[in-house]
Amino acid sequence: MKKYWQFLITFVLVIFLSLIAHPGVYSQIDDSAGDKIDGFPVLLADETLFVIQSNVGSFSSEERAQTITNRLEKIAEDTSVNLNLLRIQEQEATTNIVIGNKILVTLTEADAKAAQITRTKLANEYLAKIKDSLQIYREERSTKYLIRSAIYTVIATVILVLIQLILNKIFPRIYRLLDSWRETRIPSLRIENVELVRASRLTDLLIRLVQLIRWMVVLFVLYVYFPLVFSFFPWTKQLGKNLFDYLFSAFEQVLQAFIDYLPNLFVLGVIVLFTYYIIRFVKLIFGEIERGDISFPGFYQEWAAPTYKLSFFLIFALAVVVAFPYLPGSGSPAFQGVSLFLGLLLSLGSTAAVANIVGGVILIYTRAFEVGDRVQIGDAVGDIVEKTLLVTRLRTPKNMVITMPNSTVLNSNVVNFSATIRQPDTPPLILPTTITLGYDVPWRKVHQVLLEAAAATPHILREPAPFILQTSLDDFYVSYELNAYTDDALMMADIYSQLHQNIQDKCNEADIEILSPHYSAIRDGHQTTIPENYLPKDYRAPGFRIAPQDKRFNSNSRQE
Repeated sequence: MKKYWQFLITFVLVIFLSLIAHPGVYSQIDDSAGDKIDGFPVLLADETLFVIQSNVGSFSSEERAQTITNRLEKIAEDTSVNLNLLRIQEQEATTNIVIGNKILVTLTEADAKAAQITRTKLANEYLAKIKDSLQIYREERSTKYLIRSAIYTVIATVILVLIQLILNKIFPRIYRLLDSWRETRIPSLRIENVELVRASRLTDLLIRLVQLIRWMVVLFVLYVYFPLVFSFFPWTKQLGKNLFDYLFSAFEQVLQAFIDYLPNLFVLGVIVLFTYYIIRFVKLIFGEIERGDISFPGFYQEWAAPTYKLSFFLIFALAVVVAFPYLPGSGSPAFQGVSLFLGLLLSLGSTAAVANIVGGVILIYTRAFEVGDRVQIGDAVGDIVEKTLLVTRLRTPKNMVITMPNSTVLNSNVVNFSATIRQPDTPPLILPTTITLGYDVPWRKVHQVLLEAAAATPHILREPAPFILQTSLDDFYVSYELNAYTDDALMMADIYSQLHQNIQDKCNEADIEILSPHYSAIRDGHQTTIPENYLPKDYRAPGFRIAPQDKRFNSNSRQE
């Protein structure tokens, strides 16, 4: 209960401060002040009856208005004065409104000229207003009227209490219902596997929101209750009217703003509708291209998905640019300042991002590689696992994922081992490996051994057949390059490993020693390194000529 009293006191203080701060509170004071052009008002119970605009002799229009106001207040307070005595008294230069023998208002030709009607007609209008206002003034201050106002106040208070009781019944049930839905009908807020807001926390937020709605309803009911009660009594009637005017003025401004915004809202709806169906149409076309149902010369199927994404971004950006002038507040300085700040922030911080996006687009349309291809980018070798507008990711044979910015990829040499496999009209991938052997091993025998090793290796194609190139004749050995075809670039590491094993086995079986010999030969005794089948049949390796040690010393002594 203490909470309700605190809220009620706060509400009353807010109304009081708003009345002080709001310029409408002083509207009557401002009206009573008036000015020389619009005139000065004649008031009764804070209501303007008419305006005095001209002077009479030494009496200014302001003094005349104040004098008339004082006379009317005295007549209104004196209930013994019969209002039926009100009449018009014509004179040569003036027309008077009198009650009995007392003059209330004196009208001149200047007053009639300011009102742009005749003096008699103006007097009749003023007489009717004065009579009605005096009757209302007296009726509102009668005992019967005040008793009726008190009854209305009691009825309004009872309705207020009933509304409060109904709110006290409804909202706690809503709280309990939301609490019972915790972890059941109210799930956690997630993005894939990331839990952004837990179910319990989300439930608490919903309960807080309902509580806020409850206090807003209570505030609205109280705001209606107080002006309504004030309007029942003559002394606070103007205050209640002002409070209602504030409320109705706010609703009127909101409604008028909404009505004024309807044309812009219609344009925004048309833009959203057109954008939605254009995007759906573009998605349909590129979907058919991706499935192969629609084809265009020079446009490949793998281009369909990225082209759709680029088209979606461009269409959406164009729609935002077109819709921007029709957004609420788009012309305000705050909105323009925020837009300028965001534009400056993006222009300063997006240089690298734009370079990567441009690189990603170029890589897509140059068909440098596709997801799943085995490639070499710079020094990195691996399989493409992801290709986006900003980065490219590849997985190495060691299961390490390398992320490369597209600008870096674009500036590097890209070797695609899988490109020939994806294109049926091109030869398969060639895997080369080099072995060096001495000149004493016949090259035909080496060719045969290497071809047998290739034939024994899995994933090496029989057709086209492997081939061998002798790439160099070095000082001490010959370089043999074995070139074998494969249609499985992803097995490169395994193919090379098994191929090298088979080369070792086949060379051992053929009595070929795998080495690259270096010679320091004494040619008078060493056998030549030419293969045997090139030597004469009677060829024998020459022996060494050996001289005794002492004979060599004796010959040296004689020379000395």
